[in-house]
Amino acid sequence: MKLLRLLPLAAALGAAFSQAAHAESLLQMYESARAYDATWQSAKAQFDANLFRAEQAKAGILPTANLAAGVSRSRFDLDTPDVNRGFGTQQATVSASQPLYRPGNFATYEQGKRQVELAQGVLAAASQDLVIRVSQAYFDVLAAQDTLAFVRAQKAAVAEQLASAKRNFEVGTSTITDTREAQARYDLVIAQEIAAENDLRVKRLALDTLVGKADAQPNPLPVPLNVPAPQPADVNVWVQQAEESSPAILQARTNLEIAQLETEKAKAGHKPTLDLTASYNVTKNLSGNTTSAANSRSGLGQVGLAFNLPLFAGFATQNRIRETLSLEEKGQADLEATRRAVAQATRTAYFGVVSGAGQVKALEAAEASSQSALDANRLGYQVGVRINIDVLNSQSQLFQTKRDLAQARYNVLLGLLKLRQANGTLSAEDLEKLNALLLK
Repeated sequence: MKLLRLLPLAAALGAAFSQAAHAESLLQMYESARAYDATWQSAKAQFDANLFRAEQAKAGILPTANLAAGVSRSRFDLDTPDVNRGFGTQQATVSASQPLYRPGNFATYEQGKRQVELAQGVLAAASQDLVIRVSQAYFDVLAAQDTLAFVRAQKAAVAEQLASAKRNFEVGTSTITDTREAQARYDLVIAQEIAAENDLRVKRLALDTLVGKADAQPNPLPVPLNVPAPQPADVNVWVQQAEESSPAILQARTNLEIAQLETEKAKAGHKPTLDLTASYNVTKNLSGNTTSAANSRSGLGQVGLAFNLPLFAGFATQNRIRETLSLEEKGQADLEATRRAVAQATRTAYFGVVSGAGQVKALEAAEASSQSALDANRLGYQVGVRINIDVLNSQSQLFQTKRDLAQARYNVLLGLLKLRQANGTLSAEDLEKLNALLLK
């Protein structure tokens, strides 16, 4: 009899996971999302643009060269003696300049290198966000599948209990109340099934949109599953790792360094500049010029140093320095605020994982207890010491516990990834480890 009672649950679970043979792993879903997700593609394109923008800062310390050319036609008239003639002029100039001492340009160049670091931090944050979004959508589908399977199993069990109540009423061993209670519970489960089907449909659409595939099917979670504990098992170690790994802290620190270099650029407004210059000019006169009627060609080359010393700029430089110093203070405050926020988020995520793991163990024990309570109530109902509502309540408690347990497992697995995202150590390798755990 116990085996027969478990058949509805087994059948429902089997129907829910019938596509497991064609399912994709979490890692496969992630690779698909990297190639399709518009948010990730946008972040990658912005990263490339930031790299090219940073390279532009190098131009201020590299030599520049220019080529200029011109052609003109002139007419020369002279009354005494009577001279009337036209002539043309062709000229070309090649010039070059190499900065020797330009403090502002060198500060801009250093800012460009910091911009590369900033772009890398932004891309790292986008990559971690993609891992979380794919994992969230993946587990949401699995949780919705579990919920639907448990609701259908509960519907089958309630239907069996309803049929039993009707039979007992017909033979006079139970009242109409038992039948009506079972019917009411059955109608409620039907409504829950409709809601669960719609929720699964919505979750699948979200996953399909993320990975760019129609009817994406994730691999079901192996049961039983030993949920791993966070390693290292010390929240302070996780917080310390964030100082060197968190993209948010790295970005805030880089912004502070850029602000400090901006102050150096402002101070350069008081400093002299020195450039090495060189040029060569060629002029060709066709049909002479104003003093001669003969063709001529001349060339002039120059090499020199260009020195410039700012003397007074209407106090603009002094006020610019004050402005950048204030922005430095802002950058320092932003960095400290980011450190505190990351530390708090890391601690919250860590204790969430620890609490979730404990909840999984408690729900596993509750599942076993609920199953025992259901078996006892069913036996009591058969011998007449329990009424139908006791059995129905035990069934509801059992399937609710199963749903809560499945959701708790997914929350812990996702929480492990969010913990690494919080302290900035999340990478595709963590996804590979979790994927290997799911395929066991």
